[in-house]
Amino acid sequence: MLDYYSFADVLVFIAYGLVLLGSGWLFNRRNKSTQDYFLGGNKMPMWVVAISVLATSQSAATFLGGPDQGYRGDLTYLATNIGAFIAVGFVAMFLIPKFYQFRVYTVYELLERRFGSAAKRQAGVMYLFGRIFASGARLYMAAIAVAMILFGNFDASSVITATLIITLAGLLYTVYGGIRTVIYSDVLQAVVYVSAAIAVIIVLYNAIPIGFSELVQALQNPAPGEASKLKLIDTEVDFSSAGVFNIWSVLTGFVLLNIAAFGLDQDMTQRVLTCKSAKDGSKAMLMSVVMVIPVMLLFIVIGLLLYIYYQRPDIMATGQGDGPVPTFAGEAVTIFMYYVLTEIPAGVRGLVTIGIIAAALSTLNSGLNSMSSVLIQDLYRPWKLRRKSDASEAHFVRAGQLGMTLVAAALALMACLCYYWQQYTDTPLLQFALSVMVFSYSGLLGVYFVTLFSRRGSPTSVAAALVVGFIVPLLMQPYVMDVLWPKAWVTDIGFTWQLMIGTAISTLICLTGASSKTANDASPERLKSD
Repeated sequence: MLDYYSFADVLVFIAYGLVLLGSGWLFNRRNKSTQDYFLGGNKMPMWVVAISVLATSQSAATFLGGPDQGYRGDLTYLATNIGAFIAVGFVAMFLIPKFYQFRVYTVYELLERRFGSAAKRQAGVMYLFGRIFASGARLYMAAIAVAMILFGNFDASSVITATLIITLAGLLYTVYGGIRTVIYSDVLQAVVYVSAAIAVIIVLYNAIPIGFSELVQALQNPAPGEASKLKLIDTEVDFSSAGVFNIWSVLTGFVLLNIAAFGLDQDMTQRVLTCKSAKDGSKAMLMSVVMVIPVMLLFIVIGLLLYIYYQRPDIMATGQGDGPVPTFAGEAVTIFMYYVLTEIPAGVRGLVTIGIIAAALSTLNSGLNSMSSVLIQDLYRPWKLRRKSDASEAHFVRAGQLGMTLVAAALALMACLCYYWQQYTDTPLLQFALSVMVFSYSGLLGVYFVTLFSRRGSPTSVAAALVVGFIVPLLMQPYVMDVLWPKAWVTDIGFTWQLMIGTAISTLICLTGASSKTANDASPERLKSD
């Protein structure tokens, strides 16, 4: 590591370490109840929550996947925000008011009022299972970057060691402070990694010896026979993984993906529930989507500039297009890290490095508290109350801290597994991080659509829909098809279309349940008392 960094870089590391220590001391207030620990006492400022949602939705997936998308592809990923705006409108209209009306800790308590406590437990378990996949994948992406920083490579042993380091650091930083610490640290980390991205763009732009208009022209005509790298809207009809960012996918699968992310995924929704009211929560969510666009653009632009820097030796006049670039399963997925470690100036390299670490910590912290809240509030607390055991709020806060530790261990294990998973599937980083969310989202979307827009459904059909919603996208994975079907039947289906199919099937299965009355008798004790 020290071979790559100058004294100026080390000073940047020290400054960042001091900021982390100071902020950790400032934000780690004592939590007297689970409402403080998991919901911040419903007193979090709207703009702070908005930035935290932004950091949660982006973090390491954008820091590494954004440049990778720009380097390999074009600007079409930006168009996915159209789907995000549609989804946020849906969530603000149909879900957030209900969450605040019933004053829930987790989004899955809403199912308890309709189908009983079993449905809440089933949805909570499905969320935990799916979130281990999704957050574990993001943690893996962060570990790639940290492994290259510490060891100069991303061999299996290096990535696993980096995963353990990130997990321990994130756990120690957030386990005592609860959601307040998570949200305020998200703001800090977002400022750090956005500043790092801006610094990289400035350095890269100054290193490319042509003006802005010439640069735009070079990106519009990257090479003979290649499409423009500035294409924003892709109207081509393509149901394969190569077409997941086309406009048809954006207006269908990405709408569903974002409804699930913003309205059914405790990772995101828990932050919104810390606001004072449903109105503030909706504003925070909308503001976060607006802020995502320029942040996402920053990281994609890095990839576009790296394409010119490495793949256009005619412009750079250095022959660097044939220079040594690290590969992962034959693909240059860490070209950004290679640039950071070998080309970027001293001082800026340190800033970018802490930006990567900040994104890594944000990735981990975003899942720890939310997963622990589901584990304790939806699973452990009801079990404890059914036993009629005397337990104070302090007991459940301690249980939440233990739950966070268990969650951290599960995410670290999944991140290590993802190293071999992505290597085997040879999927680009950004698509890999997004696609693993489909496994849990399909069933949850089907169940919630039935809950919101029909009077049908039963505890049995809910359970069946959640399970089938997981299995259907799994069966559409190429590596599963290779095992189950003849070679002629194997096809490549993009993850957005997998989500559409899985959601449709799980919705139909949930609808097969007989009409049910609202399960008021099954409402949480806390809701009764309110």
